Amino acid sequence: MIKAKGYAAKSATSLLEPFSFERRMPSAEDVQIEILYCGICHSDLHMVRNEWNVTNYPVVPGHEIVGKVVKVGDQVKKFKAGDTVAVGCLVGSCHQCSGCQEGLEQYCEPGFTLTYNSPEKETGGITYGGYSDSIIVNQQFVLRVPQSLDIKAVAPLLCAGITTYSPLRHWKVKKGDRVGVIGLGGLGHMAVKLAHALGTKVTMITTSPDKAQDAKRLGADDVLLSTNSEIMAKFANYFDFIINTIPKNHDINPYLNLLKRDCTMVIVGAVEILKSGLDTRPLIFKRKSVAGSVIGGIKETQEVLDFCAEHQVLPDVEMIPIQKINEAYERMLKGDVKYRFVIDMASLKS
Repeated sequence: MIKAKGYAAKSATSLLEPFSFERRMPSAEDVQIEILYCGICHSDLHMVRNEWNVTNYPVVPGHEIVGKVVKVGDQVKKFKAGDTVAVGCLVGSCHQCSGCQEGLEQYCEPGFTLTYNSPEKETGGITYGGYSDSIIVNQQFVLRVPQSLDIKAVAPLLCAGITTYSPLRHWKVKKGDRVGVIGLGGLGHMAVKLAHALGTKVTMITTSPDKAQDAKRLGADDVLLSTNSEIMAKFANYFDFIINTIPKNHDINPYLNLLKRDCTMVIVGAVEILKSGLDTRPLIFKRKSVAGSVIGGIKETQEVLDFCAEHQVLPDVEMIPIQKINEAYERMLKGDVKYRFVIDMASLKS
């Protein structure tokens, strides 16, 4: 076993604190990675505080990982020591089901292996994530970071980036389409940047008028204040596609009227049961759709990294030392970050 250091929460009410643990020895197909940077996702907070009732403690969060290859197994052909690589939300799947066969490991039917808080088949233990100094990952779940990207800002592409890129690709959003993005947070700001890079006409849909200037800086052409009924009425039957990034319970019905006939709103933020109820009339009489999407497969995650390198698209990040992780969680709850925190893991040596 390999000794590792990180930060972990030991209960739903405890703070994240220094934690020593062991990683498995690399097998023939494994890549050993020194972690340089790790993004902070809102789902990390949910998991640490057991808000989804699935957390195994102690939990070492982190599924937006960027690092350097230290060592590779004998059968690893894709990577070598010194390569700059990344690891996203998944580190394993069955490889046999239709989802895996189609490169959609995020829809693995028997169940995928999460980068943290999942059963680890190799050891029988639980996976530990990127708030640590190293990680061992099968080569099939390791991604190559293009040289032209600033590695200090790459990490959120492994979750926020792919979560918003995947639906844009799946629903074949193209240049000239009218795209609405609901919510300007970690996911929303990436949706604006990616949709803009695709050549669409992007409208930020928000309840906060003070976000208009920043939305346009990020690439939005228009800003729609959803609390203004007159403006909402003017945008009726307007959008070809809407990405809904709101991360909590909300009423989706007002947004359905914004869609054109035969068009779709995709929910990527609210992983819960919406209590407002669904008005089916817009769906039936205008053949509109409401759908969901979760992260992306390995092939598509590599695609978003390459796309961002080609178009020089990167998230807006604030770098922090690991010692400020608990403060960052509280700030994240208040929306006090533009737009994603990234941990400089060199601080773990302090």
